[in-house]
Amino acid sequence: MDLRKVSLAQLPSVGPKRLEALQSLGINNVYDLLFYFPFRYEDMQAKSLDDAIDQEKILIKGVVASEPVVSRFGYKKTRLNVRLMTDNESIMVTFFNQPWLKDKFETGNEAAVYGKWNANRRSLMGMKVIGVDDNSVDSVYSVNKNIHQKTLVNLIKVAFEKYHDQIETVVPSYLRLKYKLLDDEQIVSGIHFPKSEEQSEEARRSAKFREFFLFQCGLQSIKRNDDNQNIGIVEKYDQKFLDDFIKSLPFKLTDAQNRVVQEILQDMASNHHMNRLLQGDVGSGKTIVSVIAMLASVTAGYQAAIMAPTEILAQQHFDKISKLLTPLKIRTALLTGSLTKKEHDFIAGDILNGKTNIVVGTHALIQDSVEFKDLGFIVIDEQHRFGVNQRKALRQKGNNPDVLAMTATPIPRTLAITTYGDMDVSRIDQLPAGRKKIETYWIRSQKIEQMYQFVAKELQTGSQVYVVTPLISESETMDLKNAELIFDKFTELFGKKYKIGLLHGQMPNDQKEAVMSDFSDKKIDVLVSTTVIEVGVDVPNASVMVIYDANRFGLSQLHQLRGRVGRGDKQSYCILIADPKNESAAERMKILTSTNDGFVLAEEDLKMRGAGDLLGNRQSGLPEFKIGNPINDINILEVAQEEASRLFEDDKLFNSPETKNLKSFINEEYDQLNNFD
Repeated sequence: MDLRKVSLAQLPSVGPKRLEALQSLGINNVYDLLFYFPFRYEDMQAKSLDDAIDQEKILIKGVVASEPVVSRFGYKKTRLNVRLMTDNESIMVTFFNQPWLKDKFETGNEAAVYGKWNANRRSLMGMKVIGVDDNSVDSVYSVNKNIHQKTLVNLIKVAFEKYHDQIETVVPSYLRLKYKLLDDEQIVSGIHFPKSEEQSEEARRSAKFREFFLFQCGLQSIKRNDDNQNIGIVEKYDQKFLDDFIKSLPFKLTDAQNRVVQEILQDMASNHHMNRLLQGDVGSGKTIVSVIAMLASVTAGYQAAIMAPTEILAQQHFDKISKLLTPLKIRTALLTGSLTKKEHDFIAGDILNGKTNIVVGTHALIQDSVEFKDLGFIVIDEQHRFGVNQRKALRQKGNNPDVLAMTATPIPRTLAITTYGDMDVSRIDQLPAGRKKIETYWIRSQKIEQMYQFVAKELQTGSQVYVVTPLISESETMDLKNAELIFDKFTELFGKKYKIGLLHGQMPNDQKEAVMSDFSDKKIDVLVSTTVIEVGVDVPNASVMVIYDANRFGLSQLHQLRGRVGRGDKQSYCILIADPKNESAAERMKILTSTNDGFVLAEEDLKMRGAGDLLGNRQSGLPEFKIGNPINDINILEVAQEEASRLFEDDKLFNSPETKNLKSFINEEYDQLNNFD
């Protein structure tokens, strides 16, 4: 029986009002009720008073040493007092506003009470009376004002008694045997009604795998459905042409770049529709990988496009790509919003008639006025900066073109597995040879003069400097440095000899572009900015990044800011100015000075901050899991992903009888999973 189709109204004492109360907790059917798990347990093991800590919740057992007495006080308030003899000591137990518990105590009989221990008064504030023979843990559920804890517990007990033998197990038996997992009936029983902590842990481990596995199967189902509906383009590229191009490069590709290039080319040559995410830390060489892929598409007779989030980044891509490919007679074009109508129409015409092979652009690429003759390959740079609809609009410019999404924001394994489970992921985890490590220092504000002296020395060598602050102008509520104040200070110190620039998000776009262009062209020596320069700015001559109030930023954001330097031949430096008020903020500073590895930092950032909004728009956090914690349970999550992928790749196993319940479950949940974006 599919318990998701059994109404809660089938349970005794569940009328319209209680039905509504349960629905307010997200419990819509008997399945939801049985799989509505407690968020913690209270230990119901009796404890010796010698081991009890003041204000600790404990269970004590003893003989009732006095008649229970109920007294009234205040308005409709009651107090029940009774003495228990335990550990050769007479303990006063008090219950407030539970006068009916009087009948639970009879002089000379044993009783067991759970409550809060007061070590000074040697007394217990009673919370509940339990059976003397009960010796287990008590489940605690998340409830709201619409329904009481006790009511929910009773309903779960009734539902389990009535339907326990109809709970269908969805994880296939070969996996349960392989990882020593419980079936679904044992999971429900062991989590709601554990007889011991060990039984609870075993059930929770099985439930975590089950939850992660079902989610990953859902993502694999979406991926399979997408592959079946969207037969990809078979791009028969010229391998010799690509090999000659790679040999002609003024540098040698790293092993990681070569591996990723092969992964992409294999996708392009197959009829599988490529939907691949390319992760690479700052400076790892993602751009040249995308150029090789676009060139492959052109040799196969198609056009390629790369969409960047800002005009300045699009311009930088265009300059690099055209310099590499123009000698090969490959025509590239730059399409941005700042073009005149005449310029736009001319470029759009060449794109439509196929004269242009590769188009570099911003959002302007997805305008209705832009049509491709035969778009075969798309690169979306810093893909999290674009909305779902924008990415979809670009894909619709061609007939199911292959898609390569790139990001320089290192994505923790947890987020990659949960939010990108429907994509193939490639990772460049190696920096080019000769790349100098950025030296990172943390100083407190009282040592700021040392920073000024260091900046002066770097400017004298002809280097440029970034100075970043979290605020634009002075705030009455936050004691943070601000861009305008810092701009004035740097102008006062260095303005006679060097050009100081100011950049922030409230400037009009054309003004921002002009400031960044001046910095790129070395017309500005020191750029004071807010975090608008976090992603995509490439100025090889900049060798110093100064970050004020660095404790206000997360690790990943600090790493992105640091990545704006170290892009040329010069030794580069990052100076963090911070006066952290707590240990967590101080720990971030220590971690950043200890490593340049963005993936390590991303993992640490996720642990410290939680899912949060590390990745913007679509990736605004992890999907909500009921029992598993993707951060703490990353090992279980990874195994679940591997097993789900393996299952969907093996048609014989996928179509075997033991996956019947699983497929039924996934098909039922498909719409919900398909909408996760």
